[in-house]
Amino acid sequence: MQLSDPLGDLLTRIRNGQRAGKTTVASPSSKLRRNVLEVLKREGFIRGYSETAERAGVRTLTVELKYHDGTAVIRRIGRVSKPGRRVYKKIKELPKVYNGLGVAVVSTPRGVMSDAEARAANVGGEILCEVF
Repeated sequence: MQLSDPLGDLLTRIRNGQRAGKTTVASPSSKLRRNVLEVLKREGFIRGYSETAERAGVRTLTVELKYHDGTAVIRRIGRVSKPGRRVYKKIKELPKVYNGLGVAVVSTPRGVMSDAEARAANVGGEILCEVF
C-alpha cells in the first residue's frame, strides 16, 4: 500500500502510541524515517529505534517511546511541510520551537538535522516537523 505522506504516518504512530501508553510502536522502514528517528534519538525524545527484516524486501522500524514519571516526553509532535505544501526556510528564518525547548527537524543539503544543528552548519532547508 502506498502512502501519500510516509513521515506523517510515522509521526501519527508515535503520537497514538504515546497516548495509548505503549512502550514501542512499529512502522514501515525508509531512509527518511530512519534519519528523522536518529534526530529524535539524539535530541532525547525517544529511547531508540531498531530495524528488522520481516521478509525479503520488507523492513520494519520499531521505535522505543520515552516516558518520564509516567508521562510522555513528547508533548506535541506535528508535521510542518506536507506533500501539498512544502515549507522551506533560510538559515535566519529557521523556527525556534517553544523558545528553544522543542526541536524543528530540518531536511538540508547536508542531511536531516535539528534546527540547532542546521544553524551551527549554517544551512537552511525544508522544515519536516516540530517536536516539543
